[in-house]
This record gives sequence, C-alpha cells and structure tokens, in this order.
Amino acid sequence: MKRIIRVFPRRTRATPDDNLVAVARPPDLFDEADEVHISITFSWDFEYGMKLADQWKTVAPVKIGGPATGCASGEFVPGMYLRKGYTITSRGCPNHCWFCDVWQREGQKIRELPIRCGWNVLDDNLLACSEKHIRDVFAMLRRQSETAQFTGGLEAKRLRWWHVELLARLHPKQMFFAYDTEDDLEPLREAGRMMLNAGFTKASHVLRCYVLCGWQKDNTRKADTTEVAEQRMKKVMDVGFTPMAMLYIDRNFDRRHDHAWIDFQRRWARPAIIHSK
Repeated sequence: MKRIIRVFPRRTRATPDDNLVAVARPPDLFDEADEVHISITFSWDFEYGMKLADQWKTVAPVKIGGPATGCASGEFVPGMYLRKGYTITSRGCPNHCWFCDVWQREGQKIRELPIRCGWNVLDDNLLACSEKHIRDVFAMLRRQSETAQFTGGLEAKRLRWWHVELLARLHPKQMFFAYDTEDDLEPLREAGRMMLNAGFTKASHVLRCYVLCGWQKDNTRKADTTEVAEQRMKKVMDVGFTPMAMLYIDRNFDRRHDHAWIDFQRRWARPAIIHSK
C-alpha cells in the first residue's frame, strides 16, 4: 500500500488528524512518503498551497487537488481528505447559481457515489439524488454510532414529505437549508411548516439555514448591506430556522479587512448568540 502524506494549508474542523497529515508546514527530516497530496479547499489558500507543493516535492512526487483548484473530485475515500465521520455520497448539482462554482467544477448532472459510512453528510445536493440513493444514505446513517448531521445543505425546493419522514425518524443533530436568493424564501417557509408539523422545534436549533450575504455590486445586482442582510436573518427565524451567515467570497475582492461584514458574520453564526438577541 502506498504511503501518502496529505498536506493542508490550514486546519479546519474537517481536517483529518492521523499521522500522515501535515498542516501548514514544510517537510522535516522524518517525513517519508511514496506520494504527497496537497489539498486546497479555499481559493485564498491557493498561492500558499502551491508554495507547499514546491516544498514537499523533495519528499515524493506531488499531486495537487481540492475545490480551490477547480478540478472535479473523484470517489470519496473516508478519512483521506476529511476527518472520520464526514461523508460524501454524491457530487454535482443541477442548479446554476451565480454565487456557486459546484456546478462548474463537479457538473450539473448528479453523480451518485458508493455510500461510505459517516454521520456528517456533505453532499452538494443530496435531495437531487434518486429516491433509492437517498433511502440508502438514510439506512447507512441509522447504523452509525453518532447522530446524523446534514451540513452540506438540503434544498428546500426539493423537500418532499417522504424526506421529512426519513429525517424525523433519524432525529439528526442539525440540518442546514439555504436562503441564497429571494426565490428561496417561500420554499424555505414551506419546508419550515413541514418540519415543525413533523415534530421538529425552533427551540432545538436543529433546523439551520445558511444565509448568503456580503456580495459586492455588479452589473446585475446591488451590493448587499448589513442592514438588509439582518432583515433576511430575521425572516429565516420567522419561518422556523436558526440562520448562519455565509459571506460571499469573491476571488477579486480582499475581505480580510472588511471588519463590518466579519463582525456581522460572527454575530449571526452561533445559535446561542442569535437567540439571545
């Protein structure tokens, strides 16, 4: 079996932690491998990731991958580039959202992958998969030792009663929907009704919702403001979900010193802070 060292520009909650993982460092005298894989998730880490690739080529042949490269991903291997417990059962998304590069990188046709064990589902659009695949994913989740989570996101427009019934039987720790554009609000409202009727509660904070915010002005839309974004957060709460602000990242715009939006995102990211307002 090949000895593969995986190198990451930064550590996140999802970064693997086995002894063949290196985070934000050059190789040392004890690093030995048959291959080195540089995994770059975020576009702002791309330059540093390329620097790491240059440093690690003295150890073994280097391969570079990850969402920031724009290259399509292959089959999911548990624990390889994501910590144990995270799983991806499909790739791609049939939508054509202006703010998202998934459909460009992974394709607009859903690719259903072999289902690997895990409890935190990160699929691009799980509800766009076939009924058989979805039911098989839920059957896998019921066998896990940890409570299921859907942090990849569930599309409210695709939610049906049989999905809700599966979710209600599973009792997930948290599940995220999305409010990215105004036409998402009514499907989100209907999803909230269905979930609350199935026994989920607002107080549990299980029903979460990513809320896109902070985009810049362009030829087709006005720049977002914190005042308007806060109104969207409150709409999400009104329909039964706990919002989580997701700052739009434009590769051509340096957000590191945009303190107003950074502070806003922090205030609208933690349920305990949000519900104490």
